[in-house]
Amino acid sequence: MNHWQTHPALSGDHVRLEPLTADHAKGLFEAGKDPAIWTWLSLRQPADPPAAERMVEKILADRTRQAWAQIDAKTGRVAGTTSYYQVSEAHRILSIGFTWLGADWHRTALNTEAKLLLLTHAFETLGAQRVSWETDIRNLRSQRAIERLGALREGVLRAHRIRPDGSSRDTVVYSMVETEWPPARQRLRERLSAFSTG
Repeated sequence: MNHWQTHPALSGDHVRLEPLTADHAKGLFEAGKDPAIWTWLSLRQPADPPAAERMVEKILADRTRQAWAQIDAKTGRVAGTTSYYQVSEAHRILSIGFTWLGADWHRTALNTEAKLLLLTHAFETLGAQRVSWETDIRNLRSQRAIERLGALREGVLRAHRIRPDGSSRDTVVYSMVETEWPPARQRLRERLSAFSTG
């Protein structure tokens, strides 16, 4: 089996990553009601459940992306979404992004465990040699979060994207290579343990 072409569910104690389907649209609409969530995303906040359904349809139509719904493992509620994209089996590389969580799950274990699940799958199942992240140069919160994973800031891609408001976006690029994964995995496990004992 070609693991790079599969899109499995990934489960932990705090979060379950389910391959995104149309059935998740209503939950994503509910989780995404805080406008602040959408400040740095490439999508606009859906105004109603039908708009959320169209958003999910658009995501699922993108064959270059593997999207997951993030599910709170304790409540079963849809908490947000995350994706692999820019996936290249030939070069053993992929990017993680299009990630957001509803306000109810900020500063919880869900994001930490989701990153642990995604990175473990990338490096240990797929055999990736590199995982990368891209974020808006203005999104300092995202940059700090990526740096806490142990990723290296590589540089800035100038005029790399157009934001939903039409402005030009510079993009900060980070990466982690396979030799950096073991210490990063240990840090993530320690952070998860802190949530459990905190």
